[in-house]
Amino acid sequence: MSEMQQRTPVIEVQGLKKQYRLGQIGGGTLTHDLQSWWARVRGKEDPNTVIGTDARLFGKTFMALNGVDLTVYRGEALGIIGRNGAGKSTLLKILSRITAPTEGEVRLRGRVASMLEVGTGFNNEMTGRENIYMNGAILGMSKAEVDQKLDQIIEFSECGEFIDTPVKRYSSGMFVKLAFAVAAHLDSEIMVMDEVLAVGDMKFQQKCLGKMSDVAGQEGRTVLYVSHNMSTIRQLCTRCIVLDQGRIIFDGDVEEAIAVYMDTTDVNIVHYDVADVARMTGGAGKRLRMETLDFAGKESSVFSDTEPMHIRITWRVSEPFAGVNLKLNLHFRDSTPIGITHPVDLGPAVPGRLYTTEFAFNPSLLGEGQYYFYVDFFDGALAQAVCLDKPVTEFAFEVTNTDLSMPEWAAGWGRIHFPAVIVFGTEGRDEQA
Repeated sequence: MSEMQQRTPVIEVQGLKKQYRLGQIGGGTLTHDLQSWWARVRGKEDPNTVIGTDARLFGKTFMALNGVDLTVYRGEALGIIGRNGAGKSTLLKILSRITAPTEGEVRLRGRVASMLEVGTGFNNEMTGRENIYMNGAILGMSKAEVDQKLDQIIEFSECGEFIDTPVKRYSSGMFVKLAFAVAAHLDSEIMVMDEVLAVGDMKFQQKCLGKMSDVAGQEGRTVLYVSHNMSTIRQLCTRCIVLDQGRIIFDGDVEEAIAVYMDTTDVNIVHYDVADVARMTGGAGKRLRMETLDFAGKESSVFSDTEPMHIRITWRVSEPFAGVNLKLNLHFRDSTPIGITHPVDLGPAVPGRLYTTEFAFNPSLLGEGQYYFYVDFFDGALAQAVCLDKPVTEFAFEVTNTDLSMPEWAAGWGRIHFPAVIVFGTEGRDEQA
């Protein structure tokens, strides 16, 4: 590929803005929208909103994107990173023509194949094979052109045994495998991916990353990839932008972008209101909803490794539960997963009450550095857990080392400060001549 081809712009964005009006969320049907309107007229609670939604926010506006200028060239693999709520998914939805911008201009030179969430572009009642042909038709391909790609798609997806089964019976992992195979093999000049590979197994993730590298490097197609996993950003992307509060605050080298992203972590916040933030899954927050989190008794979320971390949360339910379980999903500040805490049972819960739970976490096993966690409420045993609520908010904190005799941690040594190994004994013997 010549230098001229490589510098051919395929995406040009100028002055892009997207404004949302809080509280005015379509119910999906005319009946639901009329129910919501009638409830507001009478001053009643909207029957179609999730529990705990603050009605005082109704009518306020929120700028998801606030003046984005971006040019992406043919053959680039562009990483898009930023904290939750920074505007990453909104940008991809506009580029995929799923939603329209409030202001600004977007020029696309080529067809776009997108994977923004599990099941995007698929009809649940149709089989896997039928969905492949439908997606090809959406991209303007003929049946004969899809026929030429069909065997490659089925082989790559690893779903051959189920290709003639309605996709509504697929697991989320199978859905992602087939959807990625379709997006990667059908004829499109631009591929748009939003964190969906996290659903698949590790072997398939690596297979997908290898395919995306080939798509950008050898086939000359353009890839836009959103992820919170910095290792995959490093592995795939040749350029990276950092979004923060709807604006691009960095555009350039991948390692520099990751460093800028990590510096946006705020360890001075000790109180979070999460009742109205987005959730990790579509079903989260409907039957149980977390409302606030506080680092109790602190003016900053910085803890010494000998200091217990006291956390206070409030939550409510819309139906009775015999037992509600909670765990924390821990990450290093660059999004590297650290582990999960042992699940705890918060006891039974009934509607009509606001519950306050305070618990302690011991950070002594963590090496010095900045971290964050997600809060995960679930019902049932961990092996068959059903997610009840999981706000997308990253609850940031920092651990400082009080043991001055400890050597400084090297970047390649990992993040966990493990206990010393146990020596059972050492035996010596004379060497034979």
